[in-house]
Amino acid sequence: MPRIPRQLVSGYCYHITVRCNNREFKLIRDECREVLLYAIDRCKEKYGFKLYALCIMSNHVHYLLEPKQPEDLPLIMHWLNWYTAMCFNRMLNRTGHFWEKRYHSTGFPNTDYRRVLNTLRYIHANPKAANMQQGFFYDYSNYGSYDRLTNDGLTQWHPAFMALGVTLELCAAAYRAFCKKYKPKPKPEKRNHWGSKLLAQIKARSKIKKKPSPGQKSLWEGWETPAQEIRQVAEKFVLANCLNPEVVRLRFEPP
Repeated sequence: MPRIPRQLVSGYCYHITVRCNNREFKLIRDECREVLLYAIDRCKEKYGFKLYALCIMSNHVHYLLEPKQPEDLPLIMHWLNWYTAMCFNRMLNRTGHFWEKRYHSTGFPNTDYRRVLNTLRYIHANPKAANMQQGFFYDYSNYGSYDRLTNDGLTQWHPAFMALGVTLELCAAAYRAFCKKYKPKPKPEKRNHWGSKLLAQIKARSKIKKKPSPGQKSLWEGWETPAQEIRQVAEKFVLANCLNPEVVRLRFEPP
């Protein structure tokens, strides 16, 4: 069955969701998240899109972006997913597909401020909805840049946010109050289909270790980008968005 063509429209922004293959938790390591932030920075330089929201979860990523030209969206996502898959496979000593099937995208007019704000809040509320934390501040989302009006080097405020008040401080206060009203919908319970319990038992008993593929190297050996350059992009983003920059800053200090 042929794929349904994506509707790419000028003046639209797009809510993009990309999941790890088999929904595995492959984005838990800080090193992987830092590389993803660096890849986004490189992709922005290449295609010049606007990134309004970002949230890197343990097994998926949310973006709210506006391409310079509508037809740029597939190019952006192809380059970003290809580049990060190559890096992560090296880092995690694995092969094959890293990302699951096609990315999911939903487009809507940039002038639909109500929908934009709801999408921003939904993306920023992901860690809270997943019970990862109580509040909205999260090292790997850009909620902090909206709440504290910081510059994280990757994202920018959407015009819908800047229309919430006559000053940026009032915009931030209004968005903060808007987020506090958010009540995530409960996720449906997992259902056990036939054979699923048996397969889980077999998986639990198996202790097969993966053999390293010949020629696999660490990402930091012989890679074209110095680790320090990656860390600089990540440090600026994380410190601009995390709950407690003074504590988190210690993570980026040289050993």
